[in-house]
Amino acid sequence: MSDQSTTDAAVASITPEALKDRIDAGEDVFLLDVRSEADFAEWRIEGAETINHPYFDLLDGIPEELQEQLPEDRRITVLCAKGGSSEMIAENLQDEGFDVDHLERGMKGWARIYEYQELETDADATVAQYRRPSSGCLAYLVASEGEAAVIDPLRAFTDEYVQDARTLGVDLTYAVDTHIHADHISGIRDLADETGATAVIPEAADARGVDYDREYETVADGDTLSVGDAEIEVVHTPGHTTGMTAYKVGNVLFTGDGLFTESVARPDLEDPEAAKDAARTLYDSLQEKVLPLPEDTVIAPAHFSDSATPNDDGTYTAELGDLVERMDALTMDEESFVEFIVDGMPPRPANYEEIIASNLGREAPDDETAFELELGPNNCAASEEAMTD
Repeated sequence: MSDQSTTDAAVASITPEALKDRIDAGEDVFLLDVRSEADFAEWRIEGAETINHPYFDLLDGIPEELQEQLPEDRRITVLCAKGGSSEMIAENLQDEGFDVDHLERGMKGWARIYEYQELETDADATVAQYRRPSSGCLAYLVASEGEAAVIDPLRAFTDEYVQDARTLGVDLTYAVDTHIHADHISGIRDLADETGATAVIPEAADARGVDYDREYETVADGDTLSVGDAEIEVVHTPGHTTGMTAYKVGNVLFTGDGLFTESVARPDLEDPEAAKDAARTLYDSLQEKVLPLPEDTVIAPAHFSDSATPNDDGTYTAELGDLVERMDALTMDEESFVEFIVDGMPPRPANYEEIIASNLGREAPDDETAFELELGPNNCAASEEAMTD
């Protein structure tokens, strides 16, 4: 860019929420991600044109080759891990005459975005989906007649669930996990402490050696939990883990990590050596417990990936019949399914061993450590690009 006189004007900033609004609105967003190449490769903000150039190469100014890649007629948003480096680089770009701002709190701020959207269902309850865009984590609130349950809550967003229950005028009676998660720190214990709700885990998940410092209940296949006028049916669907359990409310099946809208579960996070056996178990769970359900059953998973297509309201659900039509894995024979699932699985979630240990109660990270552990993509699905037509 042509030489410009420097200015002392403070560089503008943008909040993570405002940036996401721009991306969702289809605006022509341009990002300069100045994190390391490894961090950028692991996880990034999707939906915008992005260039990655590590900030340590920009400490002495903006090289000409990078300036030639940057647009002169669009605003550039610079981002880093925590927001400090991006502000410095944005100031240098501003001095060069570019229209620029930087992302407040960086990718850590992006990871704090949490969205709430109620679903249309035939359940005797209000059913809402929570979305964490940074990692693809999904959780759910089921509220009926003054009572509520949260399914697969994240510890980092305990206050969100409490506030939403208060807004709806309901008491949180249950905090429920579908299994022992490997990608995020569960919030069931914190919700139980905060609200007096009963923490609930599947009986088969408890058998992995859960050691909580507070009381909790277990549920098994065929059990029910009552939330106001709504009944939550327990459906054991092992495969992703031995304890993997779905919960059904009306025509909605909360599948946890057993079935997603773009793929099925990976089977290697509990015991990598037993991945093939777990894949066969997953095949049986899908064939015997999930696929026999009515075609209009709404599949509400615990995760979505970048390849998942959101509904018009931004939620990630799909009718079972639609998934059967477009997902190859659901119509394969067992041996083809096992081979397809086990071959070509993506990298395991970052820090998954420490996260599992925390969710079993064997480790007790503080809030900040817990948040740092779960930064990045969830990677709990099999290779979804090969799974759908």
